Amino acid sequence: MEGMDMNYVADWNNNVARLQGTYDATQEHDACGVGLVAALDGKKRRDVVEAGIEALRAVWHRGAVDADGKTGDGAGIHLEIPYDFFLAAIQHSGHRVDPAHALAVGMVFLPKTDLGAQERCRQIVETEILNFGYGIYGWRQVPIDVSVIGEKANATRPEIEQIMINGGNVDPARFERDLYVIRRRIEKQAIAAQVAELYLCSLSCRSIIYKGMFLAASLTDFYPDLLDKRFVSRFAIYHQRYSTNTFPTWRLAQPFRMLAHNGEINTLSGNVNWMKSHETRLAAGELDAYIEDVKPVVQAGSSDTATLDQVFELLVRAGRDAPMTKALTIPASVGQDATMKKSHADMFLYCNAVMEPWDGPAAIAATDGRWVIGGLDRNGLRPLRYTIT
Repeated sequence: MEGMDMNYVADWNNNVARLQGTYDATQEHDACGVGLVAALDGKKRRDVVEAGIEALRAVWHRGAVDADGKTGDGAGIHLEIPYDFFLAAIQHSGHRVDPAHALAVGMVFLPKTDLGAQERCRQIVETEILNFGYGIYGWRQVPIDVSVIGEKANATRPEIEQIMINGGNVDPARFERDLYVIRRRIEKQAIAAQVAELYLCSLSCRSIIYKGMFLAASLTDFYPDLLDKRFVSRFAIYHQRYSTNTFPTWRLAQPFRMLAHNGEINTLSGNVNWMKSHETRLAAGELDAYIEDVKPVVQAGSSDTATLDQVFELLVRAGRDAPMTKALTIPASVGQDATMKKSHADMFLYCNAVMEPWDGPAAIAATDGRWVIGGLDRNGLRPLRYTIT
């Protein structure tokens, strides 16, 4: 063994010497893979979904892989709800559907082996939906292929189901706000019932998230739903995770409910503390009646991205659109930039006065269900590229 070790060191030194001038260790970086595909004509198409899936596969190298070769730090995709697909699923379950009624879908992680806890979770979810006056079409078992995930991913895998909700004739914007409050109530009830495994990846009348602790290339193998031609969308946000500050878990896979993120929030502790201090004077028109339901805004055990997502979501549900919310949370650094228009500089200075910037090398792709955006951090340390096809 000693001889083998010496040979290894000698070979390593020879390779380093040979690569002098072509390899620079300072240029070696690790980070998540994130991006989006969007239809500029605003029409839902199948090729947008397929392009998002292919783009995710192309950034497989941006994520970590466990020694079992199949467990990843997390990968996923965020799409618009394919209404034809879910209307067929509802009709197949024996329900009649009024096409004029709003439809929402929740992507839900449940405890895998504790059947009693599973039922408690379903009761919590159903109760909060019914308390808001909405109807429930039923639950759908999401088809999955566990053969494509590793032992560690399978050992921690949740039971994955979808709940389909009848919103009646409600306005979509109000429906989204109500679903946000419903989800926050569900999360609080889950804590009270001590069922920590309950997690809602998404609960929306506009979009849905498929994610988990698998490799980017395994997304459609694990979730064959995504191969259905009825899955059409105007956007696809995709993410391959490289966990640097938290242990990988199914719930911390991205995208989150609003955004996907590559990088780090270096000011996280300060941002969280400031957000807690702001909670004493939160006020938000449409959400005022439910302001206590959405506190605490930042939930314990969240990664830096999940924390930013929670604040981002609150601002959107309070009435701001995604571009303005991005400007509030991660405004451009004005500094001595003489090339910036005064109107733009004034806006970013206003944003700095409203909320403390979330700072650090970070690139995001985000959506509020109407807008889909890409954005840089304040100093452009995590650049994004784009192309128009």
